Amino acid sequence: MDDLTAWITLAHAPGLCSRTASPLLQRFGSAQALLKASPASRLDAGCDRRLDQWLESPPEAAIAAELRWLEQPNRHFVHWDDPRYPPLLKELADAPIALHVHGDPSLLAMPQLAMVGARNPTHAGRENAYAFAGHLARCGLTITSGLALGIDAASHQGALSSGTTVAVCGTGVDVDYPRENAALAAQIAERGALISELPLGTPPLKGHFPRRNRIISGLSLGTLVVEAAIRSGSLITARLASDQGREVFAIPGSIHSPLSHGCHRLIRQGAKLVETTDDIFEELRSLARVLDPSVFLSRNATPRRNPEISGASWPPLDKEYEILLDALGFEPAGVDLLVVRTGLGADEVASMLLILELEGHIQSHPGGLYVRAYPRQ
Repeated sequence: MDDLTAWITLAHAPGLCSRTASPLLQRFGSAQALLKASPASRLDAGCDRRLDQWLESPPEAAIAAELRWLEQPNRHFVHWDDPRYPPLLKELADAPIALHVHGDPSLLAMPQLAMVGARNPTHAGRENAYAFAGHLARCGLTITSGLALGIDAASHQGALSSGTTVAVCGTGVDVDYPRENAALAAQIAERGALISELPLGTPPLKGHFPRRNRIISGLSLGTLVVEAAIRSGSLITARLASDQGREVFAIPGSIHSPLSHGCHRLIRQGAKLVETTDDIFEELRSLARVLDPSVFLSRNATPRRNPEISGASWPPLDKEYEILLDALGFEPAGVDLLVVRTGLGADEVASMLLILELEGHIQSHPGGLYVRAYPRQ
C-alpha cells in the first residue's frame, strides 16, 4: 500500500477528523504505518475499537474507484500532510483529514471570504450577492460558498465574472447537487475549485451540510451573510465562523422582510454591518496584511463603482418616473399601492412600470409586485 492509498483509506473512515487522527498519526509516524499496525497496537495507541475494526476491512472497491478518478485531469486529493492543505482550515480542531478537489488546489491557500445566504432570496439579495462577489473577487479575494441555490449560486457567479471561487460540496465532489447548479459546478471545476471531505459518490444527506459549513467558514478570513431568515443554515455558518475566531459580516435589509431578520440578529450580536466592500476590507486588512483593493486590482481591470446596498447610479429620469421610483422604495409593491402613494392613475402607473422594467430600473416579482433593480457591475 502506497502513501496515497493509505490516506484515501483514512479519508473513508467514518467520523475520522484531525482531532481523532492526529494522535494516531503522531504515534505511528505515517498513514501507511497506522494502517499496517496490528489491532492491538492501534488500540493501545487510543484508537476507537469501531474504527480499528473498520480499518481491518476498508472498502477496497471504493478506494480503487477514487484512485482511478485521480488519474483524470484536474483531479486532486489533498491530505493533512500535503503542503497544499489550506493553513487556515488546519487550525480547526475538527478539520477534515483530506479534501477531494476538482479544479485548482492552489486556491485553497488564497485569501478567501465566505458568502452565504437564503436559498430563495429577493431580487435585491441576489443582485447584492452577485455584485459584492464580483467586486471582492476583482480585488483579489477568492469567494467561497456552498453551491446551494440562491445566494450561494449568485456569489459563485459573481466571483467567476471577475476572479475565482471555491465551492464546498455537501456531497461527493463528483455528485451534481443541486442538479439546477450542474452547469455552474462545471464552470467552477474549470475556473475555480469544487471540494469535499466526503468520499466520491456520497449522496446529499441532511447531516452532511452542517459539517460542510464548518469547512466554508474554516477556509475563510470571514463570512458575509447576504440574506437569511432567523432559522437558517447561513446562521450556522456565521456561528461557526465566530467560534473559529473569524470575522462575521452581514448586509442589513428591510425590517419587514423575513430574509433580513437573520442578518439583523447577527448585527445585534456583533457582526459587522456591511454597506460597501470597504466595510469588509477595513476588517480583513488586519488578518491579511497586504489585502487591499489597490494592491489586488488587476492592472488590466477597469475600476468600477464599489457595490452598495443603498441604491444605484442611474441616468436622470423624467420627474413622474422619479416620483414613481421613490414611491416604490426598496421593497416589493404592487400597482394598487403605488397608485395610493403617487396619486397617479392605475393605467398610467402600469404603463410607467412597464417602461421602467424594460429599461432595467425595476424587476417584476411574484404576485404582481415590483422591486427596484441593481445594475450589475
